[in-house]
Amino acid sequence: MTRLRCAILDDYFDITLKIADWSKIADRVDVTVFNQPFASSEAAASALKDFEIICVMRERTPFPRSLLAALPKLKLLITSGMRNASIDSEAAKEQGVVFCGTQWNRDPTSALTMGLILELTRSIGRENARMHAGEPLQKFIGLEIEGRTLGIIGLGKLGAKVAGLAKAFGMNVIAWSPNLTAERCKEVGVGYATKEELFANADIITIHVVLSDRSRGLVGRADLAGMKPTAFLVNTSRGPIVDETALLETLQQNKIAGAAIDVFSVEPLPVDHPFRKLDNLVLTPHLGYVTEEGFRAHYGQMVEGIGGWLKSEPVRRLA
Repeated sequence: MTRLRCAILDDYFDITLKIADWSKIADRVDVTVFNQPFASSEAAASALKDFEIICVMRERTPFPRSLLAALPKLKLLITSGMRNASIDSEAAKEQGVVFCGTQWNRDPTSALTMGLILELTRSIGRENARMHAGEPLQKFIGLEIEGRTLGIIGLGKLGAKVAGLAKAFGMNVIAWSPNLTAERCKEVGVGYATKEELFANADIITIHVVLSDRSRGLVGRADLAGMKPTAFLVNTSRGPIVDETALLETLQQNKIAGAAIDVFSVEPLPVDHPFRKLDNLVLTPHLGYVTEEGFRAHYGQMVEGIGGWLKSEPVRRLA
């Protein structure tokens, strides 16, 4: 029996083989784990050209048409989640690659969003670092979020969850997105605002829309200019939704109080990126979905997905 080769990509934590039971497919499949991101699409093509199965953690390694075309042996591609904007699903389908996903009904990004809001307003991480460095006294004066206004861009499942958490902290919540209605806002129990009203009135703005051609650059230079000088921006959605050049200039010129960013147009964020030099910007390396519970679910379902495909019964098929 011919054995198949499976590549697991971007396992930065070296956890994949420990958190799921890969022995279920060990009689048919040899698994290779890649712990570091590829330096280029060409490097990815060279490393992956002999694999029939590839498992990816969304959206770490992109799979455009050009990369898929360079992988003639690829038969099964599985992503974490049921959506992955960095994979050309049409190209995969045309190439005869079965493209599947995994499901996770909880979303830890909402809790991370509140954590970033607390870091911006209470400087927990910065004061922790100063304590460990031997500093004796507090440096940063905190801000209370109770009674302040949170502006949410996107009131879907995740945005609504953030709204509930914010209200539990005593915040006033308003929302806007291109298709948002006053009825939906009433259903969630938040105020409806126009885009201009949200940017002008919110003390903290947080983004929870899906990246698409329409949402790319949704938060631009004019929007940032419309924010209060005391306001903060939080992005745990996708980097390209915000005009990063405009955000960089806004923060460099201290036109807003600060920002917290978990997602970037290029990931991992380059070590020489000017974002890293700003002291009014909280940076995290795309932590939103990274939890032990989430990884256990995603990788376990990848094993299940491979097993189903081996029996010609693919599950959670996307293309």
